[in-house]
Amino acid sequence: METSVKQAYAIETEALTKYYGDFEAVRGLTMLVPKGSITGFLGQNGAGKSSTIRMLLGMSRPTRGSGRVLDFDIANEKQSIEMRKRVAYVGEDKRLYDYMTVGQMIDFTKAFYPGWRDDVEKKLLEEFRLPLDRLTKKLSKGMRTQTALLLAFARGAELLILDEPTEGLDPVMAEKLLELVVGAAADGASIFFSSHQIAEVEQIADRILLIDRGQLLLDTTLDSISTDFRRIRGVYDTAPVMSALALDGVKRVAVDGRTVSVMVSHNSVTIAERMRAQSATAVEVSPMTLKEIVLESLKRDQS
Repeated sequence: METSVKQAYAIETEALTKYYGDFEAVRGLTMLVPKGSITGFLGQNGAGKSSTIRMLLGMSRPTRGSGRVLDFDIANEKQSIEMRKRVAYVGEDKRLYDYMTVGQMIDFTKAFYPGWRDDVEKKLLEEFRLPLDRLTKKLSKGMRTQTALLLAFARGAELLILDEPTEGLDPVMAEKLLELVVGAAADGASIFFSSHQIAEVEQIADRILLIDRGQLLLDTTLDSISTDFRRIRGVYDTAPVMSALALDGVKRVAVDGRTVSVMVSHNSVTIAERMRAQSATAVEVSPMTLKEIVLESLKRDQS
């Protein structure tokens, strides 16, 4: 008799909601982040990414809903403390203790983590060329980012949560960071990172979550984007019956004069056949990039 194996998740949320006064920053967010994945968390400024991350880390309590990180309840103070021992976080502001030197910052952080990776520390010190005797408050923006990344990656964490990790890095260092992320995932860590750089996400992520105005718009994989997502365009002599295009897989329909453009997440063959059956001519089916899918999804939300 076959038994199903339960999927393990690094992050789980159910109807997660956060209000700041009357403003609803996160609206009923339900998402799953599989363990061992590199998940890109996309959204415009103000979409609710940072508010979501703060709740996941126990830095802010949900107004409603629930969440678990590494199977710890984010709303339970004791469990949240235990969870943070296994999670490394690099925030957008890259906070460090300004009165410490880089070397002191490393030694201070190392003392809290028995699984500290001396090999990773040594490797990143060499690659980043960080001055151990310099106060962190005197570091450049790029070096502050590099120091924060070293502290996170050397920690031996099960989960890395990175908020705009390449901000402040030059292209060469940004590329090295992406290599670090892939290496950490290969070693068994789960990665959850937010970014405005769609090209970076497309380069290393295997899963994509897109939120806008605190709600989940897109939950897919890079494999699905390459094999299933398509744009279908058809030209009509007469106005099409739009309800006939309400098919499984249709994500957005746009009309420009006699041309109808449909974004689909799957089922493209059936949808193209339906358009031809409606007397559409010059029906074209073409693949879509992640950037195109993100922009189309945001348009749908704004329409």
